Amino acid sequence: MKVLILFAALLCMSCLQAEQLPRTPEGRPDLTGTYDVATLTPLERPKAYGDRLYLSPEQARKMADDVAALKRAGDQISDPTRSAPPAGGDGSPGAAGNVGGYNSFWIDNGDQAASLGGSFRTSIIIDPPNGRRPPMTAQGSRRMAEFFSLFGKNTGAAWWLDRPGPGPYDNMEMRPNGERCLLSFGSTSGPPMLPALYNNMKRIVQTNDTVMIMAEMIHDARVVRLNSKHPPEHIRYWMGDSIGFWEGDTLVVDTRNFRERPALYGADANLHVVEKFTLLADGNLHYQFTVDNPTVWQSSWSGEYPWPASSDKVYEYACHEGNYALGNILRGARLLEQDAQALVADPSG
Repeated sequence: MKVLILFAALLCMSCLQAEQLPRTPEGRPDLTGTYDVATLTPLERPKAYGDRLYLSPEQARKMADDVAALKRAGDQISDPTRSAPPAGGDGSPGAAGNVGGYNSFWIDNGDQAASLGGSFRTSIIIDPPNGRRPPMTAQGSRRMAEFFSLFGKNTGAAWWLDRPGPGPYDNMEMRPNGERCLLSFGSTSGPPMLPALYNNMKRIVQTNDTVMIMAEMIHDARVVRLNSKHPPEHIRYWMGDSIGFWEGDTLVVDTRNFRERPALYGADANLHVVEKFTLLADGNLHYQFTVDNPTVWQSSWSGEYPWPASSDKVYEYACHEGNYALGNILRGARLLEQDAQALVADPSG
């Protein structure tokens, strides 16, 4: 009897929460709004946590405190009398290494771990149980190796002249889509839509037959057509073709028909992603996804994390193809090639 009473109480609470949801004139949950998905929780779980999905409150606080301390240190005023960096950069890893990059002012990756149901998560990926992407297939590994062969260490010389085939700087279409400001990097626009180091705002506009999701990074806009059909397989899109339908109060989005290099790192044209957007009574979204790409990963993998509602605005990400950086990348490559050709003609220099 106690079990029945408890079940009835939980059912009534669920019904009450459903009644509190803002709804469209058609009776669907109204997802329209702005969400800030910045979080300290990584996509893949650090190996030290093993199969542990949850952080203890103490671990979550330490994570937040450590990151806050790191950002405070990065916010310190630089010494204006410091000397120039060493030739070729300082050698440190990441975007801030070698020739320099963003300082901490631009970093906006949240201030705490992702929390669902009151518990902090060790990773966004929840399946496989170790919270990490499955091993790659032989084809997927080979493809990644070929991709990385286009990125040599910056030694100040035209290293690519010694490799067969087209060079990575032969024309602008050889450069990555993110570098060309055509498609967000890190899969922030998705699918799946993942958090990044900065520009983590999402804007949803919902109508009776369409849901638009604007990602702040590279100002990518996903248009989800409701109750429609995918086009023929030969019609391909950078962000895939997204079809949505409702399962109760949850919006399910099925995306396929990708181009050869989707935003998701490592994926190929055979990528298939299913996402679920569930509006909660507190105004936040519960976001879930499953990735299936059998030519790249040996099994499918799934994840989830909250999309907290925000009153902030989504500002324009003013990045565009043909900017000064892209032109200078190609221009610099031509100069290095000229230096290499001059050295061949006159080895004595």
